[in-house]
Amino acid sequence: MIEVYIDGASAGNPGPSGAGIFIKGHGSAEKYSIPLGLMSNHEAEYHALINALEICLNNDYRTVSFRTDSELVSRAIEKEFAKNKKFAPLLEKSLKLINELDLFFIKWIPSKDNRTADELARLAIRKNK
Repeated sequence: MIEVYIDGASAGNPGPSGAGIFIKGHGSAEKYSIPLGLMSNHEAEYHALINALEICLNNDYRTVSFRTDSELVSRAIEKEFAKNKKFAPLLEKSLKLINELDLFFIKWIPSKDNRTADELARLAIRKNK
């Protein structure tokens, strides 16, 4: 099973944002630092999830276990419901991608256990033009 650690970060709310994705599995590790432009921190968290799901699908990773320190995202995915209607399209896109996988898990973890993805997200903020 592939383990995927994700984090979104913003310098300001909204502000320049980035997604950090750390993928472990099959004896290797992949790191992604993706600039996202201007958005809120919560939007960046969703975009980190969406980008990670797309990476998994593009690499044919069909059985994945995601870790996030965003309670908002993990709860929304588990309940298939976004309390804030602003996030509904992002949730819908995420669920559509998840349905293309064979097996998907998501688990909330404390920030201290998500340091690599956090560092990658902060690096992505600095990559914004």
